[in-house]
Amino acid sequence: MKELYAEAKRLCGQVAGEHGIGYSKREYLRESLGKDLIEPMRGIKAVFDPNMVLNPDKIF
Repeated sequence: MKELYAEAKRLCGQVAGEHGIGYSKREYLRESLGKDLIEPMRGIKAVFDPNMVLNPDKIF
């Protein structure tokens, strides 16, 4: 998995998930996007889902 995501990053790709990014891929998302993009995404999620009941097993 690590090699696959390293190659995707080398090719300017990034981690994606049709229904969100789960715990198993979150470290790759952090590497791909960085904290500066992840924190605003979490903020958007909190606005629309303040009780965190939608997709509770995803990082956003």
